Amino acid sequence: MSLLTLAVSIHGLKPPPCANPTATDCKKASTLQLAVFFGALYTLAVGTGGTKPNISTIGADQFDEFHPKEKSQKLSFFNWWMFSIFLGTLFANTVLVYIQDNVGWSLGYGLPTLGLAISIMIFLAGSAFYRHKKPRGSPFTRMARVVIAALRKWNVQVPSDPKELYELDLGEYTKNGKVRIDSTPTLRFLNKACVKVDTTDPWMLCSVTQVEETKQMLRMIPILVATFIPSTMIAQINTLFVKQGTTLKRNIGNFNIPPASLGAFVTISLLVSVVLYDRFFMKLAKRLTKNPRGINILQRMGIGMAFHIVIMLVASFVERHRLSVARDHGLVESGKQLPLSIFILLPQFILMGTADAFLEVAKIEFFYDQAPEGMKSLGTSYSMTSLGVGSFISSFLLSTVSDITKKHGNHRGWILNNLNASHLDYYYAFFAILNLLNFIFFLFVSKFYVYKAEVSDSLAVLRQELEIGSKHRVTNSQEASTNTQVNGST
Repeated sequence: MSLLTLAVSIHGLKPPPCANPTATDCKKASTLQLAVFFGALYTLAVGTGGTKPNISTIGADQFDEFHPKEKSQKLSFFNWWMFSIFLGTLFANTVLVYIQDNVGWSLGYGLPTLGLAISIMIFLAGSAFYRHKKPRGSPFTRMARVVIAALRKWNVQVPSDPKELYELDLGEYTKNGKVRIDSTPTLRFLNKACVKVDTTDPWMLCSVTQVEETKQMLRMIPILVATFIPSTMIAQINTLFVKQGTTLKRNIGNFNIPPASLGAFVTISLLVSVVLYDRFFMKLAKRLTKNPRGINILQRMGIGMAFHIVIMLVASFVERHRLSVARDHGLVESGKQLPLSIFILLPQFILMGTADAFLEVAKIEFFYDQAPEGMKSLGTSYSMTSLGVGSFISSFLLSTVSDITKKHGNHRGWILNNLNASHLDYYYAFFAILNLLNFIFFLFVSKFYVYKAEVSDSLAVLRQELEIGSKHRVTNSQEASTNTQVNGST
């Protein structure tokens, strides 16, 4: 962030000014200027890769799995973690965007740089008070050992009795604060890794727990794949959705709304939806389902995916209306701004925030919760991977669909620089179909997904409390009804 701030502040690192960005005679940025700017962006990406999966992980690790009250609080943690993240996003999409457009990029980048420096100091000051889990080595190495050991023993017969497989004594796990996992029949081929042989080579013999940890990470991959398409939809917020906004009336009186600020409505919608979910929906669902989470994590993800189908249908209909206004006013070829308010795009932005409150929060919680105890950060990184892959898929689909429709369509193409002459309504309808197919795939893989066993009985205790509370409410209701009847008779 410091390098990025310098790149837009120091005269020698800034490209030469250009009054008309579309002109061909503008001087290009030098190699040094490009190197500093893109070097800063890629450094930021590497840093984000280190912080994103670990911030939520260390936050969730502060709650004790074996303490029912703390376990109950942990079930709401990811709601409020996402809430705090999006408060920062709201500031970025409103205050920072305004400063960058109207004051300058130096201050626009300088403020988040200062904020990051303060965050680091707060984090370091609190480190002594955190619960820290002992490092257990690279999860990739542990997983690789299991796969290679299984392949090296591909012709070995797996015993029918799991007790005959290699496993460490329970005391070894207890002493190191680890949890032993029993053998499961899924992905049975990997059980070959823990079939006893004459060597203790870790690349030839693995414990049952090590094999089961690898299975847990592999079992999540189909669910991970099912999140790629929704992540592709999220990429539209700051690309096509914003570009649509540039073609519409953006002024309220003398104030001109920056198109990028429309992302603030996604954030506001998510903030409101998270509060409503945690304070109202979750409590109501708990009473009905007797599930401490209200609904299970995959059900919550499924609701979010269903929202994405609706979002793309809404976006397609809104775009069809926008194009009809362009035709009615003869603005198709010129590509000029339409006499239509930018607020017609609000439904798709607001629905996207609601979808995120279900899918994105559940996605992070799912990959954290279902990852083995020693691989929580790797599990959380699945969620970040989903967003990254979604961005790549978005770029691929945009270029591929654009090329195909230009070559083989009756139209000049669905996606052109001039949106008034494009057919984004078709593109969004294509996305709706893609989301529907992905939703069917998600329902299929989630039906066969087996949740990992809980390491404690905290959820069982919370479920029992809900059932007892429900019985008390029924009893009190019956007593109240009886008293009313007696008083009525009297």
